[in-house]
Amino acid sequence: MTAPTMPDSIAETEPLDVIIVGAGPCGLAVAVAVKERGLSYAILDRGCITESLTRYPSYMTFFSTAELLEIGGVPFTIPEPKPTRRDALAYYRKVVSHHGIDVRQYEEVTAIHREAGAFTLDTRTRDGRERRIASRAVVIATGGFGAPNRLEFEGDGPHDRVVHYYREPYPFFDQDVIVVGGGNSAVEAALDMYRNGVRVRMVHFADTLDRGVKPWVRPDIENRIAAAEIPMHWNSRVAALGPGTATIVDEETGEETEVANHWVLAMTGWRPDAALLTSLGVAADPGTGIPAHDPATMATSIPGVYIAGVIAAGFNANKIFIENGREHGALIAAHLAGTAL
Repeated sequence: MTAPTMPDSIAETEPLDVIIVGAGPCGLAVAVAVKERGLSYAILDRGCITESLTRYPSYMTFFSTAELLEIGGVPFTIPEPKPTRRDALAYYRKVVSHHGIDVRQYEEVTAIHREAGAFTLDTRTRDGRERRIASRAVVIATGGFGAPNRLEFEGDGPHDRVVHYYREPYPFFDQDVIVVGGGNSAVEAALDMYRNGVRVRMVHFADTLDRGVKPWVRPDIENRIAAAEIPMHWNSRVAALGPGTATIVDEETGEETEVANHWVLAMTGWRPDAALLTSLGVAADPGTGIPAHDPATMATSIPGVYIAGVIAAGFNANKIFIENGREHGALIAAHLAGTAL
């Protein structure tokens, strides 16, 4: 199908070898790899560089060591063994500056058109300017923060008392907050709020904490739960919200418990935004959400379309991290270099 004309847009005259959609760590790793191969490229992101990291808790410490988060051969040097969110945000901007990566922040890809093995991308900047960019290949590296996994009572839209990301405890001071989940995000948020004047309780669908909870955090949360300092509702879900209350249902017994509540912090994960891949005809496994691709090259079922980073994990965002997603760039660059562009 021929792309529609955009008379008011800004057009780039020469097609690039590859356009990377997404300026997270894995997208940046792709850019470094293709640049080293001498390919022309650009990165487009609807937000800033490593936008997803800006949504992490303000004082978060990574599970991975700094060395495992390195990309582009730039040393990630810090005095502590594990970097903080602030360390990572500074580091990845250093990578961009060091390699002179062409990152176009706040330029959203609104559509991708494919014709005769080439691609045309329609984009829009924050100030409303539209651009059309031609490319011979496209890499989708948009991460796993497309849309939150909503609680059942939320339906398809947001609820004004439900929050799906957590930065810091201070907005919740002297409030009754339910944390939904049993993984790292839920545990660390609950402990952080507990120690900063928040009346917090947890609700988890399982009968134990997730196996991946950080080993230096687990004893702390287990002790708080055992002492009833953070009440825990196992095998349960939040079924409904009332004026100043929440109803928690035990899935095994059906028993309902009504508790005081001002906020629900749903640490239930996110799903990737696969809209661009779907529009290009890339199929995904209905059960796992993993796009059809070759793990050896990260090439999808559509020639010229590649994926990189967390989006390759489908619905299981815990399957691919920065430390293994960063390897996708070299695979993609090698395949592109060996393909007649």
